Amino acid sequence: MTLSKRTPREHLLVDVESMGATVATTDRGGDITYHGPGQLVGYPILTVPGKRGGGMADTAAYVEGIEQLLIDVLADLRVEAGRLAHHNGVWIDPDGTRPRKIAAIGVRITRGRSMHGFSLNVDPDLSWFSRIVPCGITDKGVTSLAAEGVDVSMREVVDGVVAKAAERWGRGQAIDRADVSWRAPAADLAPFTRGEGAGTPVGRQGIGYGEQADGTSVRLLGRLAEAGVSEDPVRLKSRKPEWMRVPLDTGRGYREVKKTMRELGLVTVCEEAGCPNISECWNDGTATFMILGERCTRACGFCLVDTRKPIAADPAEPARVAEAVDRMGLTHAVVTMVARDDLPDGGAAAVAATVHAIRDRVPACRVEVLVSDFQGNTDSLQTVFDARPDVFNHNIETVARLQRAVRPSASYARSLSVLAQAKRVGLVTKSSIIVGMGETDDEVTQTMSDLSAIGVDIVTVGQYLRPTSHHLPVANWWKPSVFDDWKCRGEAMGIGHVESSPLTRSSYHAREAAEAAEPERVGPQ
Repeated sequence: MTLSKRTPREHLLVDVESMGATVATTDRGGDITYHGPGQLVGYPILTVPGKRGGGMADTAAYVEGIEQLLIDVLADLRVEAGRLAHHNGVWIDPDGTRPRKIAAIGVRITRGRSMHGFSLNVDPDLSWFSRIVPCGITDKGVTSLAAEGVDVSMREVVDGVVAKAAERWGRGQAIDRADVSWRAPAADLAPFTRGEGAGTPVGRQGIGYGEQADGTSVRLLGRLAEAGVSEDPVRLKSRKPEWMRVPLDTGRGYREVKKTMRELGLVTVCEEAGCPNISECWNDGTATFMILGERCTRACGFCLVDTRKPIAADPAEPARVAEAVDRMGLTHAVVTMVARDDLPDGGAAAVAATVHAIRDRVPACRVEVLVSDFQGNTDSLQTVFDARPDVFNHNIETVARLQRAVRPSASYARSLSVLAQAKRVGLVTKSSIIVGMGETDDEVTQTMSDLSAIGVDIVTVGQYLRPTSHHLPVANWWKPSVFDDWKCRGEAMGIGHVESSPLTRSSYHAREAAEAAEPERVGPQ
């Protein structure tokens, strides 16, 4: 269930969270609505021209455009629909005795760019709408294509929406499709995605259940195939190309950083995620702190971080991180976190406390945070925003088409929304793309374009390295020259700094990237 900030709580009629639903407050217009399987949710990301004097007039014109797009799509499916006076959205029988809503619309326009969008009911469980006051309307019903007797697949509806959107917004130009996924049977989903916990890692001896001969999870390969990645993946035991081989150098600087972390009982993403740059960074006296423990509540297909049940957060951890920053003499500290969907605020308070602790102990040190999406919770995000980190980093990770295969518990649109909100409150924003999991060159460019459109200041692009046999396979090794091209393209789009190389990771050269992107705001004081 998603609510706008204006939604009265009494519009939530029952405790839907006890029934397995999630309730999230969003920064869009409208009231309360339901999102779930069988519903097509679309978030158009567009420049909304100020032709009607700006403000609400332009927003209303944009909403009318979305309504007309959906009305036209339904007409192609031989469904007559229209508008109902004083009620946004698309309606069946709007002028009759029983008008019923088939599509809801809730948007926000920020810096001339559109956020949020529409939900079209194809074949959802309509009983969920009886547990809320849908869109704040008490005397009218909700329907779906299936309820109206229309037998149509989700793929057919998406194809129709894409065609009409291209006509309306594509200016007659050829378009590139970047479909996220098609819903698979529940048995194909990861246990975490089904709500059954993070699941059990593949056995280390021999070939475990559900694997093929090289140890690759059949489920993970199925997700990739569903997303259109059909080429043979790089075999697990294949040698890395020369440009991906990094020797381990455990010099004095490396040992000093390791000693500090052990003495203070701290965790670094450098170790937990198996970063190939650990020698370079630690010997340079830098590290990326990972707070809230070493166990993540999500199970992304690329990530090595432990996914067992997390332990309780340590309230003394922020002070220990600050002490480590002081000992190491850092001028730019990077603090990341494991996703903690088990906590009411997703761990936001701990992030904010760490920012404050570092600033209290080392006032001249800049602080960069790399955070989860907090499931889109605006209160949690505001907690981090209020701490005013020098750089707000949230990783989109991969292209739209591969989101479900790569990070099934997250969302491309939600990540864009999180970054847009951070930019709106005046923070320097940053995001990262991992390549080599089956994306195309054009899709990487498209993702950078989406990040540029919402004002992201820094983007990092790096090659995926498969941590173990039960993680996603490497589909291909991108050559260093391609990374150079992506850097040029991203910065030509207006992104302040693009750090792009095979070995780049999200916090790699973080200080230099921040200074290059916003020299007046985050440069040396």
